[in-house]
Amino acid sequence: MPDSSSPAAVVQRQLDAYNARDLDAWLATYAPDARQFEHPGILLAEGHAQIRRRSEPRFAEPNLHARLVQRSVMGQMVIDQEVVSRTFPEGPGTIELVCIYEVREGLIRSASFVFGDKTLAAAG
Repeated sequence: MPDSSSPAAVVQRQLDAYNARDLDAWLATYAPDARQFEHPGILLAEGHAQIRRRSEPRFAEPNLHARLVQRSVMGQMVIDQEVVSRTFPEGPGTIELVCIYEVREGLIRSASFVFGDKTLAAAG
């Protein structure tokens, strides 16, 4: 049976909660003092309260969904390449994302994000 506290399992739980738009379950995968960064080192949020505030509007988006393209695991580090469907201020679309997670003791300690190309959906 796979270890539910393994870095890959923790990050998968985080992704599943994100796609379910379950903010509480998603936040529960993060350590209370976790930090989120825009790679390479721009601090976006620190601790559950800031992470929740930063994420609440996104979790309210009706089309929010992250499609995992590729996952690499090396020790405590998990690197996901994703295509995320969002509702941007200018309309619905997708953004490419690389997420670099450090997992310790069954919780995400830090997450760094590399934001790629944003593509808006064609007007229908």
